[in-house]
Amino acid sequence: MHNRSPKKAIVCLLFVSLAFSISGCASHDPTDENSTYVEYDPLEPLNRKIHTFNRALDRAFLAPVARGYRKVVPSPVRRSVTNFFSNLRTPGSALNNFLQGKPARGFTELGRFLFNSTLGIGGLFDVAGAAGMERYDENFAETLAVWGVPDGPYIVVPFWGPNMLSDVVALPVDYYSDVWTHYDNSSVRDKVWGVRLIDLRYRLLGADAILEESTDTYVTMREAFRQNRRFRVFDGEVPAEEQEDFYDDEMFDEFFEEEGEPSADEPDQEPSD
Repeated sequence: MHNRSPKKAIVCLLFVSLAFSISGCASHDPTDENSTYVEYDPLEPLNRKIHTFNRALDRAFLAPVARGYRKVVPSPVRRSVTNFFSNLRTPGSALNNFLQGKPARGFTELGRFLFNSTLGIGGLFDVAGAAGMERYDENFAETLAVWGVPDGPYIVVPFWGPNMLSDVVALPVDYYSDVWTHYDNSSVRDKVWGVRLIDLRYRLLGADAILEESTDTYVTMREAFRQNRRFRVFDGEVPAEEQEDFYDDEMFDEFFEEEGEPSADEPDQEPSD
């Protein structure tokens, strides 16, 4: 039997309960010409308060730890850590590719997981990528979007950050489809989750400079998040009618570069809210 802490399952259920309670208050019709994503933020007053709280927590703890991690840990080691965590998500990604009707991509993801888990020493090295096997990362929220499920309102979750309602609903599926969730030793498992969080924040250090230049970090994060999400849902082929509202490509790529290596010359400045 897996020695899995029930707290995470309870948190997942609370998120889902919150999501469905909010869903009764607002909905979004993407076919409505008078409705836009920019205007569609009915929870903005509450979202801004949570955004401010999350930003304060980030400035006090996560960002300094991530910068320390970048300075202390050699680049090859950081790359291997990122590869390891990316590999853990691959089976779930394969499942979502199958659910989205993309069997070829699903089998490619399974092949990547097999090669990287064996020849790549548990995923520390991306041998599949070096061999030319493209990555097709998908999550369950994107699967819901492909199925036609509305995104719902934009929600900033405490300690978690930007989401759409469907992201919150999809959280339990994404959580339990992650390989590391099923590791038996809860003490080791939880410590690795902590390292995973640091790795994620480290890979988003490139966003700090962008937020520093922003006059409203809430709006910048909201729009960058929702545009990245649309980009992923459409596999990079965003409808022409939405493209004119997108930020420039360089900012878009820098803000959400999952596998990139943030520049070592980035200033350690804290953006204002």
